Amino acid sequence: MLEKLAAIENKYLELESLISDPDILADVPRWQKYNQEHAALSEIVEKYRQYKKACNELSENKAMLAEEDDNEFKKLLETEIASLQKEKEAFEKELPLLLLPKDPNDTKNVIIEIRGGVGGDEAALFAGDLFRMYSRYAEMKGWKTEILDANATELGGFKEVSFCIEGRGAYSRLKYESGTHRVQRVPETESSGRIHTSAVTVAVLPEVEDVEIDIKQSDLRIDTYRASGAGGQYVNKTDSAIRITHIPTGIVVQCQDEKSQLKNKEKAMRVLRARINDEAQKAQQKEIAADRKSQVGSGDRSQRIRTYNFPQGRVTDHRIGMTLHKLDAVLNGELDELINALITADQAERLQQVK
Repeated sequence: MLEKLAAIENKYLELESLISDPDILADVPRWQKYNQEHAALSEIVEKYRQYKKACNELSENKAMLAEEDDNEFKKLLETEIASLQKEKEAFEKELPLLLLPKDPNDTKNVIIEIRGGVGGDEAALFAGDLFRMYSRYAEMKGWKTEILDANATELGGFKEVSFCIEGRGAYSRLKYESGTHRVQRVPETESSGRIHTSAVTVAVLPEVEDVEIDIKQSDLRIDTYRASGAGGQYVNKTDSAIRITHIPTGIVVQCQDEKSQLKNKEKAMRVLRARINDEAQKAQQKEIAADRKSQVGSGDRSQRIRTYNFPQGRVTDHRIGMTLHKLDAVLNGELDELINALITADQAERLQQVK
């Protein structure tokens, strides 16, 4: 690890020299490239330097302690040594995490698609509960939520809903939500009081810019149709709804949330870019790491990841075996305890794989 850190510091110093070179300063694209690389290494280099400083001070204090005769000063040195030892151990836990490869999508906005699965109306109602849960979580984080498309039901749920959450780090925290979410509760329509089990699938995609994904216009088939759904003044009155088919991949995206056909097309293209990017990344990951099946971070939508049990007021994440008896708080957007545990488990798994 120390050899890797020393190599990173040398690279950092080399980049520091380059970005102050007059010839590089005159070449804006090259300067920006080197400056970005330099900034990306700054956190780990700063931690490494703090670690080296703590190690040096620890060695110096231990040497002084061995030669010191004054008992009072010895006690001071022993206290300082104990503090530095803790600091050194903390750095030794933190530095390997900083060496793990960064997910390039972590800083991006996120597109979430929620679809009611097994359970009919009850699944659609729970899809609505999850949409509110993520919306409230975004609000707590100071992020912005924008509905891209929604197919609402008469009872107030969603057959499906797609929305964008904009905010720094949104994808890094919400990417663990991909998968099948199961709910166990007595539906409002159930007169006998029998508990039903329903399922909802959640897809979490990083939003990508149009410059990142090259979509040829000739590869698209765009159809317009009249919007339909529960309510809405413009429903069934104009051909404002858009359906876009990406012919090479067969991916189909539709949007009917806006009155304007142009706005629906813009939103549909945002979702299409995210889905095409997601498929490309999955294929790449399968090629590069066919033998790696991450329990925590795979994002497999067919995988049952969590159960929300209403009668017992508990939430269980099956990937990490974590159960919280605070269902109401979780559904109100208090997701950090679960997400932090998932991040820790994912990091531990990745560290195990690089050893």
